[in-house]
Amino acid sequence: MESESDGVTPADDAEEPGGQQPKKQRSFWKELPILVGIALVLALLIKTFLVQAFSIPSDSMQNTLQRGDRVLVDKLTPWFGSKPERGEVVVFHDPGKGDQSWLGPDTQQQNSGPFGRGVQQVLSFVGLMPSAEEKDLIKRVIAVGGDTVECQGQGGPVKVNGKALDEKSYIFQGNSPCDDKPFAPVKVPKDHIWVMGDHRQDSLDSRYHPDLYNGTVPVKDVVGRAFSVAWPIDRWSFLPVPGTFDQPGLNAAAAATPAALGLAGAVPLVLWRRRRIVGKTAPKG
Repeated sequence: MESESDGVTPADDAEEPGGQQPKKQRSFWKELPILVGIALVLALLIKTFLVQAFSIPSDSMQNTLQRGDRVLVDKLTPWFGSKPERGEVVVFHDPGKGDQSWLGPDTQQQNSGPFGRGVQQVLSFVGLMPSAEEKDLIKRVIAVGGDTVECQGQGGPVKVNGKALDEKSYIFQGNSPCDDKPFAPVKVPKDHIWVMGDHRQDSLDSRYHPDLYNGTVPVKDVVGRAFSVAWPIDRWSFLPVPGTFDQPGLNAAAAATPAALGLAGAVPLVLWRRRRIVGKTAPKG
């Protein structure tokens, strides 16, 4: 009598319930295009809605940022209504056109050849490289809509709503706050920001563009906040908001508005109540 086999049926010969042969696994080379496609779609979604890398093309943000640094920019929070705040480092589109361009009409782009430009355009499209167009700028937000900002020169300081900013922790060593380009008080329009570079003597920032939005940048042109230096590795760091922007009274102008509205609403109420009391106590007949 033949003994029953104790062996395991080879996987290739195993049958699925119902007697059907199992489907053969796809080869790696057939799945590779699908995996690449999924990776590109995910990269595109991340670049569009979450985080994008940008390259620092100039020295205007030294020493906080160096030429050639790669920074990561948060693009998610603006989708939920978040607006730039004082002290943040932000990337924004050039708010001007032609002669009013912040970058200038003759801005030269790096010539890396047709192949190099093509690769950069593809990788920048999915967010794996900085923008191939290089039409974005990066500066620090000094004032927001409703603020009044000024700097009279002679060593500064920059003042926001009458409060002096202590900028020693981030402006370039040896720079003055605004001696190269002082400016009179500017009222920042609603949904705009006033920006300045940390390397004050090498930054064509809000001070230099008074003919367009009084030097301010529309919030709608802001791409997002730069929150980290990602490359090179030895410069990896976060980009926090300096403590001077947390000082008491900086929001005095904004805080006064609700108080004024409350007072304006209380006056008619007090007058109405007083008239009612007088009417009740007045002698009849």
